[in-house]
Amino acid sequence: MEKAKVYFTDMRAYPGKENLLQKLERLMVKAGIDKIDFKNKFVAIKIHFGEPGNLAYLRPNYAKVVADVVKARGGKPFLTDCNTLYVGRRKNAIEHMDAAYENGYNPFTTGCQVIIADGLKGTDEAYVPVPNGEYVKEAKVGQALMDADIIIDLSHFKGHEMTGFGGAIKNIGMGGGSRAGKMEMHCDGKPSVDTDKCVGCGACSRICAHGAPIITDRKCYIDPDKCLGCGRCIGACHFDAIKPTNWNAEDLLNRRMAEYAYAILNGRPHFHINIITDVSPNCDCHGENDMPIVPNLGMVASFDPVAVDQASADLVNEAPVIAGSELADNILKDSVEAAKHDHFHNTHPNTNWHVCLEHAEKIGLGTCEYELVKI
Repeated sequence: MEKAKVYFTDMRAYPGKENLLQKLERLMVKAGIDKIDFKNKFVAIKIHFGEPGNLAYLRPNYAKVVADVVKARGGKPFLTDCNTLYVGRRKNAIEHMDAAYENGYNPFTTGCQVIIADGLKGTDEAYVPVPNGEYVKEAKVGQALMDADIIIDLSHFKGHEMTGFGGAIKNIGMGGGSRAGKMEMHCDGKPSVDTDKCVGCGACSRICAHGAPIITDRKCYIDPDKCLGCGRCIGACHFDAIKPTNWNAEDLLNRRMAEYAYAILNGRPHFHINIITDVSPNCDCHGENDMPIVPNLGMVASFDPVAVDQASADLVNEAPVIAGSELADNILKDSVEAAKHDHFHNTHPNTNWHVCLEHAEKIGLGTCEYELVKI
């Protein structure tokens, strides 16, 4: 497979010249967005609205640029995401839309409607065959996402406690799965508790939608029959007391996520944008965000979701580490791991983001080989 073209622009904006929103529009045009016929087509702009309390999520201004580009070319855009597994403000469509509006995603700020793809309770789903699927034969995907004619993947590129990072493939694959689909992707990641580290604070039980963490005598126990393996408790624990019992769980999750992304994108025009800013160590599903691990770097766009994620990861790994961040703290603790210069692995040592991209390339979703075109 020949190298994919990935287009890049940095986050510099000079007085009297282009602002960042104008740079994003120019990036989309340079990357070839006009090759897509938008006229009278439903266009799903897949985005993460951010859990309220988190301030690292993408500003709605970026979404408005994308929606305006689509509308100017005759398309019918809508912003979309699917409901979550965990307790939070996005677990059903009503609360999810309230959260989106609270974070600035509404028709007045973005110029298009918000539609929760898997419906009121996360059960409005389509069953979609997975081409070349090794782990998933039929993906469970939010129906509205599958009803769209075109998909634009607008992702906040940041760290993630189970997949290493979250970018284009995670935004589409995990984000596009219905609640049952998310369960299927997560199902091998059931965690256990190191009782020597656990202080019984209850942060894990407050974040679990299914009552799996049980606090007894100021120690936590996770009921494996109730646990769905979503991994939220791992990120919620302030004492690193919770770890997966299946140390291959992250690898399996990454592979399933790639297969879900392929099922969703297959057979339709799609275009991918990663915004590499506020690169927090954890997912925007958290109701808080830690400080960024690297400086704001730029925006990348491509028709290839694998290449756009590989390029984004390479840009982050080439960037200087911000002092005082979780990544900086971890590097000070482990000089051997630090020498590998993998910012995402150093932030979350149990993860291996390469697995996702390697599997995505293997099944035909795209290529890790790319040419970076700076504009």
